[in-house]
Amino acid sequence: MAKVTRVCLIDDDHIFVYGAKRLMREINFAEELSVFQNGQGAMDYFESNSQHTEHLPSIIFLDLNMPVMNGWEFLDAFLNIPGISSREISIYIMSSSVDPRDLERIQAHPYIKNYILKPLTSEDLEGLLKERAQ
Repeated sequence: MAKVTRVCLIDDDHIFVYGAKRLMREINFAEELSVFQNGQGAMDYFESNSQHTEHLPSIIFLDLNMPVMNGWEFLDAFLNIPGISSREISIYIMSSSVDPRDLERIQAHPYIKNYILKPLTSEDLEGLLKERAQ
């Protein structure tokens, strides 16, 4: 399976981020991984690179509950970046939330590819690679 060129992980949980990075290295998931502790840091990155689509990831793993700018606020702002909406970026919500309201919003959102319940597993990542290969 071919690995992903660029991945973005937006999550404020240092332990989760450490585990996810380690897991991605172990299964050779991505060539490049960008990590942001909140949605605002990620927004700054996307806004500054919106004209350079070669720098943008093809997958975003997004936590919902973060300080400064949460996952929902990030998605709202992300949709308003010129040039980004035409780019093929798959967004996966990574959360421990099982709130039915969150699940409904996830299913209704046009940019969210899927929901992955934390903790992230090698099976989750391998499934994504298989899905992308098809």
